[in-house]
This record gives sequence, structure tokens and C-alpha cells, in this order.
Amino acid sequence: MTHPFPLSPMQAAEASSKKRSQEPEGPVSKKARPVGEQEGGSGSEPKQCLSSGLVLKSLEKLRKFCCDSAPPQTRVQTERLRGGCAVLPKCTDYDDLDLLRARNAAASEDSGSQARQKDKTFSDLSSFGSSQASHEDGQQACESKPLNKRSKSVYTPLELQFLEVKRQHQDAVLCVECGYKYRFFGEDAEIAARELNIYCHLDHNFLTASIPTHRLFVHVRRLVAKGYKVGVVKQTETAALKAVGDNKSSLFSRKLTALYTKSTLIGEDVNPLIKLDGAMNVDEIMTDASSNYLLCICENKEKAKDKKKGSIFIGVVGVQPATGEVVYDSFQDSASRSELETRISALQPVELLLPSHLSEQTERLIHRATAVRNFKQLSSEVEFMTINGTTLRNLEILQNQTDMKTKGSLFWVLDHTKTSFGRRKLKKWVTQPLLKLRDINARLDAVSEVLHSESSVFGQIENHLNKLPDIERGLCSIYHKKCSTQEFFLIVKTLCHLKSEFQALVPAVNSQVHSDLLRTCALDIPELLRPAERYLQVLNEQAAKIGDKTELFKDLSDFPLIKKRKNEIQEVTEKIQVHLQEIRKILKNPSAQYVTVSGQEFMIEIKNSSLSCIPADWIKVGSTKAVSRFHSPFIVENYRRLNQLREQLALDCGAEWLGFLETFSGHHDSLCKAVHHLATVDCIFSLTKVAKQGNYCRPALQEERKIIIKNGRHPVIDVLLGEQDQYVPNSTNLSGDAERVMIITGPNMGGKSSYIKQVALIAVMAQIGSYVPAEEATLGIVDGIFTRMGAADNIYKGRSTFMEELTDTAEIIRQATPQSLVILDELGRGTSTHDGIAIAYATLEYFIRDVQSLTLFVTHYPPVCELEKHYSQQVGNYHMGFLVTEDESKQDPGGEEPVPDFVTFLYQITQGVAARSYGLNVAKLADVPGEVLRKAARKSQELEGLVNAKRKRLKYFTKVWTIHSAEDLRNWTAECEEEGL
Repeated sequence: MTHPFPLSPMQAAEASSKKRSQEPEGPVSKKARPVGEQEGGSGSEPKQCLSSGLVLKSLEKLRKFCCDSAPPQTRVQTERLRGGCAVLPKCTDYDDLDLLRARNAAASEDSGSQARQKDKTFSDLSSFGSSQASHEDGQQACESKPLNKRSKSVYTPLELQFLEVKRQHQDAVLCVECGYKYRFFGEDAEIAARELNIYCHLDHNFLTASIPTHRLFVHVRRLVAKGYKVGVVKQTETAALKAVGDNKSSLFSRKLTALYTKSTLIGEDVNPLIKLDGAMNVDEIMTDASSNYLLCICENKEKAKDKKKGSIFIGVVGVQPATGEVVYDSFQDSASRSELETRISALQPVELLLPSHLSEQTERLIHRATAVRNFKQLSSEVEFMTINGTTLRNLEILQNQTDMKTKGSLFWVLDHTKTSFGRRKLKKWVTQPLLKLRDINARLDAVSEVLHSESSVFGQIENHLNKLPDIERGLCSIYHKKCSTQEFFLIVKTLCHLKSEFQALVPAVNSQVHSDLLRTCALDIPELLRPAERYLQVLNEQAAKIGDKTELFKDLSDFPLIKKRKNEIQEVTEKIQVHLQEIRKILKNPSAQYVTVSGQEFMIEIKNSSLSCIPADWIKVGSTKAVSRFHSPFIVENYRRLNQLREQLALDCGAEWLGFLETFSGHHDSLCKAVHHLATVDCIFSLTKVAKQGNYCRPALQEERKIIIKNGRHPVIDVLLGEQDQYVPNSTNLSGDAERVMIITGPNMGGKSSYIKQVALIAVMAQIGSYVPAEEATLGIVDGIFTRMGAADNIYKGRSTFMEELTDTAEIIRQATPQSLVILDELGRGTSTHDGIAIAYATLEYFIRDVQSLTLFVTHYPPVCELEKHYSQQVGNYHMGFLVTEDESKQDPGGEEPVPDFVTFLYQITQGVAARSYGLNVAKLADVPGEVLRKAARKSQELEGLVNAKRKRLKYFTKVWTIHSAEDLRNWTAECEEEGL
């Protein structure tokens, strides 16, 4: 196509294990069967397709992870997850996996216990009565009003109602609607008081806190942002209708209507993305435009093609409820779990749905991926360039590696979008560079035309994109029937406005726009948005803006139920008005009128001095010092009937509103396609602004394997330096049928890493359809970029620095092709010098001889540079230019104490090998004490002398094999004596 149980992890895990062994029909034993049995398969070799059994398993799990309690076909309800699946409620601070397993085991055991005792009323309700009371063992047989064990008092009906819902959703903070406010009870009240900074007090058997109904969305979002799952429990009946019902003496019925987590934070209760008449600041209440995925993971070792230790077959499904996007994949992964890591970090899920049992390697990956924010790409091997997680992190494509912010990344340089949905699409473009030459050139043609065109049509289109709401999220909210009338009106009015504006531009687009991509987008938008107009025409604007569903529709011919109810209301209202004539006769006051005070209607106001004329059967409603107000028996009866009809009208209007949204959702696909066109146009304009930055050129893309860049620059550093400090440009010339490997040496801090990143980033920019920072650029299509840079251990994976290096290198060897770009930076530095040189030499030779990819290899090992002699056509030695001068101010005039040389970096790529790395110069720049520097320089000089002596001996003793006469022997001996050998 994304548990809070306070018990020991070991105890919970053991209890859960015993429980499952005794319940063959339980959810965990069901998951323990082989995948082939579960899906009705025979365990045959899985196909690499999107309809695999693992993907279906993942989809089945996601169907159970919903967020309201509508009927089954449209239900969005969160139940306790079956099959031992654990939802991780916090997305940036994941709990220890062992603890999660234990919590989930406890949840599973509790669920089984509930199933066996479903005919009983309650069991040990005291645990909810006070957050400070210890949980007592055993069970208590409860009557209709059970006793609180702690206080020996009777639970109120509202408390019993809360306990019933809480028992089913123990891991959620519940907001219970009580009239004009929402209340929290027990531990939930303590949490709300602490996190929301509100007052908490004891009421009957529970601590309680409350918030006003109109601030629900603010407080729910605050709790969710802090990592809590929040449930909203609403009243399902009104006072007037309840008064005439069979249960008029009972408690208001309530039920859980929504469960909110970070991935399911959608709907009018929590996301009213409206800004009407300047009454609300959208920026304060709109959700972040980033991708909030819920990701489900399944794995099956039996289907793995490679039976080596740790190899496994994995299925993943990611859902983004805010936009309705679903992605899924199935693949075989090695013990390093690099493929799974790539997909997790690309989607950046805020929640994970995990099976009860994971392999050790996968658990380690989850630890690392959820604790350290790496970025990777979930992409098609057919349509998009392969950019794995390591590459996205090393090249800083989405975030910089300093503070993990967007500033300083490639995406930061390219992002000049004006809309939220445009920004999301550009992010996909950046992480999914294209492979098809036709599609790349289509984007480049569009950017070129906007860049060079003098037509005003592009300026008009860009103006239409300004200050647009997040239409994509709004359409998704409408599709799930989670939007308010205000949000619906805003979205539909925006769509109609865009339709009119783009319709007016059709003649200009036909005559002035030549890019096929831009023409398609601009010309299709009016037709795709046409259905929105008739839905806007039936709405009453003022009613929509204030959320009045009873007056929402202008023409009621399509809503006969509402029309009927309004006629009934009109009849009762007219009866009450006619009754006013009779009241005037009784009071002998022809000017008497009904008054309305504090919402109480049809009151008869009489001065206190004239109360003697009031009939005895009139009911006094209220009074002041001067007047008293009454209802006649006729008004009492008909006013009650009127309120019942009004509340029934509100229910009928709510039902018709949902049906109206259902009808509108029939156009969801076409409207979303129009939004995608708008996002594409927004991205093209963003890339055009990048091209205008100066000294950018349009890259020439070819099918041949080559990277030829003239005076290229690092796109991010170039922007960060600004105009004052100009970036030193460098050229690159790699070709598949000529020199395809660059071995780069040079001093530390000389610019080697920046240079190789520059080449890779220019390749990425070219294949997303962007201009590049260079004078000229000719590039072949690169099917993947693989990098191995930096040196650090990995505690979460239990790997040393050198193990991490070699693991990444092994993954590159497995995945790289002749069409790939491979970057290896200082491979082998995590071990001893001899082993490091050997591994670096052998690895590079393998890439030269077998993989044959375009390769940039940075090293400080001189022996590696010897490969140029053996592969002179394919390999070239280069170094970053520098100047060396002696620092005379530091010389000791009375001795020969050596001091580090003074190195001036030129940051210019130059042919040849750098004899030294000048690491002592970096030590001097780092303010290492002078005494340490002098000793290091002396030791370096000694070691360098020893190495040079060995090289000379090797050189001269090699000539022994060329001696064929006494004369040759005498000459060789003389040369050795001259060199002091």
C-alpha cells in the first residue's frame, strides 16, 4: 500500500505462561501455532508480495486496534488486545521489553479471568476506590450496590458505572461526561491533577477532578502528549428524553465513545482544525503534520529461506489514522535486522503493536530503534532508490546528527513548502528518490519552467497555496466521521474556493504552461473538486460555524425526518402562543407576554403586588423582590413536550449529519487525488526556490553509470556558511567503464567526509528532481546509496565499535549492485593497525573486482593506496589539499625538540596520496598541552624513522633477487652502505 501493571516482570511472565498452558483456546495459545496453520497454509515458500500471510496477520491485529464504539462495521473501539499483543503507549520513552512482556502477560491473564466470570457482577472493586489502598486478595460477591472494602461505604450509581467501564479499560485514563463537565475518578483523577495542574479532592469513595466540556480537546491532547491512553465516556441520553422513557428514575446511560493515543488522535473532540472569524488560533490546536504511524510487526522463522542463526521472515503493517495512509511489506531479514530497522526508522512510528514473543535480535533492535532516533526509508525496490537507515542518518537527510533537529539536514535545505500536506509529500520525495528517468525529468522540467517562465499563472497558483488548512487530514477526519460542522465547512469551503480559482486559470494553463506534470495537476484539480460544491450549497453557513446541527441544512427536502420533527416543534410552539390569549384573559392584561430568563422559556411574569389574581394551579418557577414568574399547567405539559421534541430533533440531526458525511465520503478518492496534485505543485515550487539560491544547475540524468560533477558544493554546509564564508567547491569524475573508485587520503579535518557526503547528496537531489549545487552535473541513475561512516559502539545491540563497522559493511556487500554508490569512511579503524589495514584492503578490492559499484573510500592507511597500481584503470588516489609550514614561534632555539607542523587546509580534492595525516595538528587545534604535543611529535618522529628504515631495507633486499653477477653484488653492497643498512 503504524499497561500499567505494578508487578514483577518475572512473576507476571511465569503467571502468564502457566495460564496459557491451562487455556488451550486462549489468545496466546492461538498465536503459538505456526503461521501456516493460522492462515490455512501449508508452510510452503512465501512469495515476496504484499499479500503474504504475515501481512494479513498484521492487518488482523490492526483491525482490533480502533478508537470508538460505533457499530461493528464502522467501529473504532479499543479492546484489550488479544493474542498477547502489547501496545506501547509512550512513543519517545519506551519501557523495557521484559517489563512490557510481563505487563502484557498480566493483561492476558486478567482478560481470561474476566471471560470465565462474565456472569458475575463485580470482583474486588476496592482497587479502584482509592489509589492509595493496597489491592486485596480474593473476590467479593457483590449485590447491586457493592461495598467499598476500604471505607465500608456503598458505591454510588455513577461510581459503579465508572468501575464497569474502568474494568474493561484499565490502561486508559477515563474522562466521564457529567453534565457540563468531564470528571476523572480515582487514580485517573490523581494523574489529571498532576499532569493538567487541576484540583483533585475526595468525593464519596473516589478522588475526583473535573474539566469543562468545551476544554476537552485541550486536556485530552495534553494527556496523550505525555504518553497516556485517554478514553472519553459520554452520556448517551438526554434529560428530556430520559424523563419520558422507561428508565426515567435510573442513572444516565454512558459508554466509551473514543480511545485516544498518539497515533489515533483524530476527531472533533481532540482536533478541531478550524479558524473561523478569527475566533481561534489554528496553530495552537492543530496536530503536528509529522507522520504518526501505528506499526504492527509479525515474524516467522519457519518461512525464512536462509536457516542461518537469527535469519527470519518478517511482516509489517503501518497505519497513519490522521491521513488514512496504509503501508505494508513482508521480507526476509538477517540476524542484524537491518531491513526491519530501515522500515521502523523510515516510518518513525509513535506506537508499536508487538506479538507476545519476539526473537532476541528483534527485541534488541526495538530497544535501539525506540531509544535512538535513527532515520531510514521504507521504499519499493522497483520505483525508488534504496536508502537504508544508516545512510539517512550518516548523510543527515532528515535530521542533523548534532541535536536531531531538522535544521542542518538536506530536508531543511529543500523545504520551502507552504502547506502541511505539501511538506509531507516533499519528505517522501527526499527519502524516496526516483529510479525512472522519465519521472525524474518530468519533475526537472516542471522546476525549470517555473524557474524561467515569465508567466503570472505560477504566481497566482502559489498565492492559492498560502494559508491553506491541512486539507488532507481534514478529509480523513470527514471520512471517519470524526469532524465537526465547523471543520467540515472550513474544508469544503476551501475545496470550493480552490476549484473556482483553478477553474479560472484553465485558459492560462492551456496556453502558457508546457510541463506535462504541472498541466496535469492544474487541469485535473477543478474537475476533481467539483463534487464539493453541491455539499457546500446545502449548508447554512452561520449554523455550521457555531456547530448548530438543527439549522445546518438549508433545504430539508432531502431530510424528511428533520422536517417532520421541526413541524412537530412548530405545532407545539404555536399551541403555547395561542395559549397566551387565554392567559391575558385570566390576568385581564391584554399586553401580557412570555418572558425567558436563564434559558427558561414561556414564563408569565407578575408583579408581587398583583399575585392575588394568579390561579391556584399555576406553578411558580422563580421570583425576585419585584416580580414572580409562573407556568400554567398547559405550559408545563407542552413545554415538557417541546423540550422532548427539541432533544429528539438534536438526535435526528446528529444521525442525518453522519449520513451526510457518509455520502460526502463517496468522493473521498477524487478529493484526495486533488489534494495530492496540490501537494505536488507545492513541492515543485519549493524545489524552484532551492534552484534560485544561486550557482545551482539542472543535472543531466542518464542511464549510464557515471557521476561527473564540476565544482560541486555540499548543499547544507553551503547554506549554513552563507555569503560571508564561501564553501570551497570540488569536482568529481566517476564512470563505470573508466575510473569508478576514488581512494581519498589527507589530513584530519581536511574535508574528506564533507566531500564524500557532498557527492551522495547531489545524487539524491538529482533523482528527486531538484537542481543541484554545482556548475555542471551529469549523473547516471543510482539504484542505491550505501554508507559506512563514523566509529561508535552500540550498547543496545551488544556490539563493539569494530563489530558495528563490519556488520554495516557486510550489509553493504550483500545489497550493493554495480549501479550503486558506496561510501566507506575510514573502514578498519576500530581494531589494530595490521588487522584494520588487511580488512580495509580486502574489502575495497572486493568492491573493485566483484561488486564494481561507484565507490568513495576514505582511509588513513597508505598500503590501501597501493590498489591503484593493481587496478590502474578503475582506481584513482586523491587527497584533500593542504599546506605545511613549520611553526617557528614554537621551536626550541637551544635544541632540536620537534614540534607539530602547522597545517593550512585548502579543502580542495587533489590527485595523489597524502604521505601523512597530520593528526598532531588537530591535537594542537584542540589545545592539547604543549608538553604532550612535543612528546607526541618526538615519538611520531621516532616511529616514522623506524617505518622508513624498514621500507628501505625491504626495498634494497628485494633487489637481491635481481643479482646475477659479482658486479651486481658489489653495486648492491655499495648502495646499502650509503644508506647505512
